[in-house]
Amino acid sequence: MVAKLQLSDWVAASAEVVLALDTPRFAKALTDALRCVVPFEFTVIFAYHRDSRPLDIYDNFPSGKREVMVDAYQEGPYLLDPFYLHSVAPTASRLARLRDLAPDRFYQAEYFRNYYVQTGLAEEIGFIVDVGEGVSVVISAMREHKVFSSREFRDLQAVFPFVEVCARRHWHGLAAKFSDRPHSEEPRLSRLIEESFQRFGRNLLTPREAEIVEYTLKGYSAESTGAALGIATGTVRIHRRNIYGKLGVSSQGELFSNFISSLDEYGSVRET
Repeated sequence: MVAKLQLSDWVAASAEVVLALDTPRFAKALTDALRCVVPFEFTVIFAYHRDSRPLDIYDNFPSGKREVMVDAYQEGPYLLDPFYLHSVAPTASRLARLRDLAPDRFYQAEYFRNYYVQTGLAEEIGFIVDVGEGVSVVISAMREHKVFSSREFRDLQAVFPFVEVCARRHWHGLAAKFSDRPHSEEPRLSRLIEESFQRFGRNLLTPREAEIVEYTLKGYSAESTGAALGIATGTVRIHRRNIYGKLGVSSQGELFSNFISSLDEYGSVRET
């Protein structure tokens, strides 16, 4: 639980959170309260609703970091973010480390190497809260220089019930913010991969190859992809070679770049 030396600060800060419910001050008050438990440099709060572009509720980034962590993120990379992929409501509300949600080759995948590494973060922890009506909110605590210790994670876990209740209460009507944005009941990433690469690849990819692309972009190894799809690892590698040949690319880096470019051309990831 919260350390004794921090208890009085936490009590005062949590009282401010309650007072800030239903006001514009809530997100900052909640972030300040969490910093009484465990220190961290940055926070961003995104709301996710089906296949809509994420809604940036609050962040404290300087302008340079905001360009990467919010603006660029909303243009398409969020589709490969493990927090997004594990936050499609209804979801189990929980506190999670990014590395615990990520696939086995996430840190070698192009999403990490071409996008996430630009954030300069040592670690990100997220409070994932299902606030109802198909909306989930992720409150991210981010550090630049060192990871969160096991003790610090436990301390944040101890206050999770308070965070969850307050988040549900404050953001219970958030679905209305997405009412003018198109959405689908189908999985966002798999549908966009199919549509965008059909445009880019002139319908050259088979449905199975589109699945392989999806798992590759997410950061799954050939072994994990094969296990998920019920096919041999060697078959996955053959599919990958065929995909590269059909799309005229020679690496996962090119595959990632072409995917992001195709999303930009597709245009549905942008706010209408």
